[in-house]
Amino acid sequence: MKMNQVVRISIALLLSSTLGWAAGDVVSAVHGTVTKLDSATRTMVVKTKDGTEHTIQFVDKTTVHGAKSSAEATTAGAKDFAHGLKEGSEVVAHYTADGAKKTAVEVDDVGKSGIKSVDGAITQIDRAGKTVAVKTADGTEETFKLSGHAAADAGKDIAKGTEKTTKVTVYYTEDAGKKTAHFFEKL
Repeated sequence: MKMNQVVRISIALLLSSTLGWAAGDVVSAVHGTVTKLDSATRTMVVKTKDGTEHTIQFVDKTTVHGAKSSAEATTAGAKDFAHGLKEGSEVVAHYTADGAKKTAVEVDDVGKSGIKSVDGAITQIDRAGKTVAVKTADGTEETFKLSGHAAADAGKDIAKGTEKTTKVTVYYTEDAGKKTAHFFEKL
């Protein structure tokens, strides 16, 4: 009987610790402007349209799209922990949270030297195939492969059944003619 209790307690502890660990791996995204960079703490502050400020820490594994290339960032080392991002840069930051601490997984620099964006209405979201199709204002339809973060986040704030009428901005990169959506937000 005591052995059964030990086994049950062990399983309960294992499950609770596993669930707690998995919850820390949920990736969220925030879109805004970098208002502060601090090389001593390797953090940036991102201010959203509604005025909310998010302090997000960079780690060695943080990927940055649209700023300096990985090779440039590596040679710059600790001097440029933000990979070429500057105060005033428009970014989409993908991060995990552990309590109040937010850690950047990926940061996308938006703008003329960063990743591209396009506005349009969603015509299809294929979560299984990890694609989204958008009809732009000029009537063309563009299909984007969803990055891992975008696929996980695809349409969370879009009500079931309204996907085809929802207007969005898609933030994407293009490589060899293939467009990959890293983030999209409802307009």
